[in-house]
Amino acid sequence: MIFVSIIGFGYFYEIFITKPDLSSILYHSFVPSLPTSNALVLAVGIIGATVMPHALFVHSWLTKNKVQEKPLEERRRIRKLHLVENIILLTIAGMVNAAIMIMAATAFNPHNPGVASISEAYKTLIPLFGATAGIVFLLTLLSSGIASSVVGTLAGQAIMEGLLGKRVNLWLRRFVTRFINVIPTTIAILLGLDPLNILVYSQVVLSIMIPIPMIPLVIATRDKKLMGEFVNKKITTLLAMIFVGLILVFDSYLLFSVLGVV
Repeated sequence: MIFVSIIGFGYFYEIFITKPDLSSILYHSFVPSLPTSNALVLAVGIIGATVMPHALFVHSWLTKNKVQEKPLEERRRIRKLHLVENIILLTIAGMVNAAIMIMAATAFNPHNPGVASISEAYKTLIPLFGATAGIVFLLTLLSSGIASSVVGTLAGQAIMEGLLGKRVNLWLRRFVTRFINVIPTTIAILLGLDPLNILVYSQVVLSIMIPIPMIPLVIATRDKKLMGEFVNKKITTLLAMIFVGLILVFDSYLLFSVLGVV
């Protein structure tokens, strides 16, 4: 919560000092446009950054641990709280991602549209908006990386426990999940790859992987034999299928674009 709060307040501060056009933000919130293929890549990446596939495992795992061996009435109460929590957190996540894009468009595009790295972004912010803006920018990025790594590690522990069907030694779990978590970053650093490209394409990969846990989740939660009275309503299942379908369309179009099919 501390790291996510730093990210949220940091980027809203950046928006406050960059002063974007509010009418344009309102218009394009309802009338989006994707003028280039790069814009499509970013759009797909934002989906992955907002609804991370491994976060679905973490949410389910945390809820499961709360309701085990609890009476039915307590399970109903926890489900309601879980629903409210998800709506609030995903709304905040969406707003933070929007704030990042708005801040970048306002701060960089008019003055330096060719910003191609995090270090360039930092150097561009300072002369335009002061040293505080640059420091806040770096702190939000650091907090984002730490928060993301924590969620990834928790997801690794949850999935590892679920696949094995039993609890694994705590220290062994921590070592394995943290070790796996840092391997890609270490390889990227050693190869000298551009951090900004890694960031964008890692989010795109996350978006492409969303249907993997999401489709079984929709199928399972509509099964009355499995869920009992907690089965999804028909309207919930329909909305879930629509959103899964939209994500599949975006992902498919992006993959076909990369392969040169469209």
